[in-house]
Amino acid sequence: MDHTTAPLLAAVAEYHGLGRYGFTPPGHRQGRGVDDRVLAALGVDAFHSDILAAPGLDDRLARHHVLAEAEELMADAVGADAAFFSTCGSSLSVKAAMMAVAGGHDGGLLVARDSHKSVVAGLIFSGVQPHWITPRWDAERHLSHPPSPEQVEQAWRAHPDAAGAVIVSPSPYGTCADIRGIARVCHARGKPLIVDEAWGAHLPFHPDLPTWAMDVGADVCVVSVHKMGMGFEQGSVFHLQGDLIDPVRLRGCADLLMTTSPNVLIYAALDGWRRQMVEFGHDLLDRALSSARRVRAELAEISGLTVMHDELLGVEASHDLDLLQVLVDVAGTGASGYAAADWLREHRRIDLGLSDHRRVLATLSSADDAATVDALVDALALWRAGLNHPEPPRIRLPSPEELQLETVMLPRDAFFAPAESVPAERAVGRIAAEQLTPYPPGIPAVVPGERLGEAVIDYLRTGIEAGLNLPDAADPRLRTIRVVRAG
Repeated sequence: MDHTTAPLLAAVAEYHGLGRYGFTPPGHRQGRGVDDRVLAALGVDAFHSDILAAPGLDDRLARHHVLAEAEELMADAVGADAAFFSTCGSSLSVKAAMMAVAGGHDGGLLVARDSHKSVVAGLIFSGVQPHWITPRWDAERHLSHPPSPEQVEQAWRAHPDAAGAVIVSPSPYGTCADIRGIARVCHARGKPLIVDEAWGAHLPFHPDLPTWAMDVGADVCVVSVHKMGMGFEQGSVFHLQGDLIDPVRLRGCADLLMTTSPNVLIYAALDGWRRQMVEFGHDLLDRALSSARRVRAELAEISGLTVMHDELLGVEASHDLDLLQVLVDVAGTGASGYAAADWLREHRRIDLGLSDHRRVLATLSSADDAATVDALVDALALWRAGLNHPEPPRIRLPSPEELQLETVMLPRDAFFAPAESVPAERAVGRIAAEQLTPYPPGIPAVVPGERLGEAVIDYLRTGIEAGLNLPDAADPRLRTIRVVRAG
């Protein structure tokens, strides 16, 4: 296939070249009707390109298969049988994959318990019964690792009628599962494997990055191009291979969830990024990896900082690691990751991808260069140098056993059940009717249908006092919790 072409970008350029005007949505008419104050903030170019529903371009996308051609090029670029574009992020893509595999299936779905909240949302939408795969847990560092093939095998033995399995790899920390081994375990039973690889869009394009899920047997792989690629927010692709999942059913499930008014900016950016990666991806990622190695080495020289690498790999840890995810443990300074991230945001105007009670995470990409890397290193060095009286976080960290809450209702049934808000101290023993998700990284500590435990509630409440963000709770301060109404 000719990867020098970008059919969606070409269609947009042709539309502009013809000078079309449409009496159709969008009503802003390529920015003509937009308030000048909005244009000053966003720029008129964004509105000029918001034209998917416009006459001519809409016809070209639908009748001349421009979108289908772009998706075929994407699949060819990464070695998949088919690719599907989404303008609603990997949150939509993973829901569509789960519904295609397990929707209407009584056996449920094996789901890694370290999954993103979007996976739980898929369980609520579909009504599928989750059978949780417990992640490996580093109790000392309070950090989860993706499950091993042996853990997935144990889950299959316990639930042999499940429709398939869902795992997350890479994790938000860059840690990766043994996808080849897990795929073999699933395929030995003739069951499909869905990989939520939202953080792995770049993986097919450089051999020094962790294994790309399509290369080692995953049946569906979901990627967020806006995370580690050059796409807009909400730009996602899900890839399919093999014959264990019906592509017509998969696309149909996606269509149920997809907006009928997708933004051509998102589609076209996916198309352009694919061309960029095929033509220049290896060299771009080579430079990014070189920058990552340098920043890791320089941060490791700062007193009290530990750049995590060996701690994330091994038999009882993760199978592989994306070096572009630079995870720094600041516990040796006596301060919390929340405090470090807040200082960098306030004093150096640098935002980090994640912070928790003892870590901060800097995500590098092929867009970074010496200037951005230097700014990161200098900022953390200045923070450390000015840290005179650090306050260690006062967070009640539960044990792995305390984190494993009992599932007593389907997530869907609990979410839609009659509910009430009760004081947090009285919620122990009650059934959760809402997700409680520290964000980032977005892994729920509590899923609807789980019986609430005192240790998890204490962890979340003390975490909020230390700086933890809990955006999906009905009460973000967690003074109250929504639970299934008694009786």
